[in-house]
This record gives sequence, structure tokens and C-alpha cells, in this order.
Amino acid sequence: MTDQVLAAIDSSPFSEGVCDYAAWAAQSLDAPLDFVHVLDNHPQTSEPDLTGNLGLGTREHLLERLSDVEEQHAKVAREQGRLMLEAAKERAVSAGVVSPSTRQRNGTLVETLVELEDDVRLLVVGKRGETAHQASGHLGSNLERVVREMHRPILMVPRGEFKAPENVMMAFDGSKTAHKGVEMLAKSPLFQGVACHVVIVGADTAENHSQLEWALTTLRDAGHEAEGTIRAGEVEATLRAYKQENAIDMLIMGAYGHSRIRHLLVGSTTTAMLRNAHLPVLILR
Repeated sequence: MTDQVLAAIDSSPFSEGVCDYAAWAAQSLDAPLDFVHVLDNHPQTSEPDLTGNLGLGTREHLLERLSDVEEQHAKVAREQGRLMLEAAKERAVSAGVVSPSTRQRNGTLVETLVELEDDVRLLVVGKRGETAHQASGHLGSNLERVVREMHRPILMVPRGEFKAPENVMMAFDGSKTAHKGVEMLAKSPLFQGVACHVVIVGADTAENHSQLEWALTTLRDAGHEAEGTIRAGEVEATLRAYKQENAIDMLIMGAYGHSRIRHLLVGSTTTAMLRNAHLPVLILR
């Protein structure tokens, strides 16, 4: 199934939002919707290993019992995942999606998503997963790894109610990724009828004015209401302030800008925006 919207769900409180934004995206793109739940069968390191303390005659019996317990845990996890997938499917159907599909996979989340990405047009994930630390400033390592490893657009969904975007903001730095992002934004069915804001954080130079004018012309030629600005300041704080001033519903950013370090880090600005975001963030590659 090619060019599908793939939504990764788990038992975290972010999954309802993932369902809703994935349903919106699938309908806007006229694309199939597929929900995936990944069972990570790695052992839980927090559980103590008691087998070294066993006396004669008890070790083999207890190991058998522990194996039975692990098997039961695996069955419960599979059934829980199946029920989550069914609930996600029902939620998407009620939102108007025709025939969403579901799949359950064994392995790690990142490896599974990378394996499936050839058929993916857009990946929708929660800001944090069920095993991530819940501190508001923490960004789950899975999400950072997904951004590094995937080569498809990723829509990161925070916790909260779904809202179809009416005003979106593109953080524009003149990079190749940012140029592609503006072109995608201009023609994507996701943003038909949506007002587009382009923000360059930097000096008020002729080059930046030229870059901004190109971006706005590209968007307006595609029929968008578009406005933009050049602002000096620290990147993340400046973008956050503009977002608040202009009732932005969704942020659009490249995963890497001019100063990227390939294969090692997510761009520092992108990471800061993801960590602090209370809005959906569309991450472009």
C-alpha cells in the first residue's frame, strides 16, 4: 500500500490526537490510513533477576514459571495492542475515513517505522510514547531517533484536542530543505485554504528579503494567503513569540538547516521547538 498515512499508536495519552490528526491528513491527502502498534519484546531492565538466589531443587521449577509469566505478559500485550488498534480504527471511521487498516508488529518502534517507510507519504506520531518520561520538557528518545532515521515527512502531535489548522507557520532559513518545504506547503492538499506565515530569524539583509519574497510569491502563486517577516533574536524564542502573536495552529520545520550535523543530531532549533511545542509540528526531510 503506497503513499499511505501511517499512524503509530500505543497506550500513551497522545494516541487519541495521533488518531485524529492522522484521520484529518488521510482525508486531506485522499490517502489510505494505516495504524501500526509495535510490541517491543525487549526484557524490562527494571525487573530484578532472582534466579541467582535460588536453592537446590527450585531453580528449574521457578525458571519454568517465569517463562510462563513472560508468555502470559506477551499475550496480554498483544491483546491490548489489538484492542487499541480496533479503537483507533473505529475512531477514524467515525471521523470519515474509509476502510483504515491496522497492523501489529514485533520489534522496536524505530526499526519498524524505517522498514515501512517506502510505502509512507506521512508519518504521524505522538510527542512522547508510553515508555517516555512524562516531564514536560523531555522529548522521548524514540521521536528524536525517528526524525534522524526516517526520510519522510513526520507530523508530531502533542497532547490535546484536535484542531484542523487555519494558520500555519514555516520556519524558513534559506536551506535546501526549507525551499522544498515552501514548495510542498504551496501545493499540498493538507493546507488548501490555510493561511501561511513565513518567518526568517536573522539579520534584515537584502539576501533575507530576497529569500522571503521568493517564499511568499511561491505561496501566493499557489493561491494561499501568505505573509512573512524577518526578525532578529534567538531562533526558538523568536518563533515561539510569533506563533503566540498570530494564533498559529501548526509549525512546519526542516529537520536540518544549514548547520546540520548529519546522522548525529536533530537540528538544535528543531529539537527545542519539538521539546516545547504545544502544537503539532510537521517535520520535513
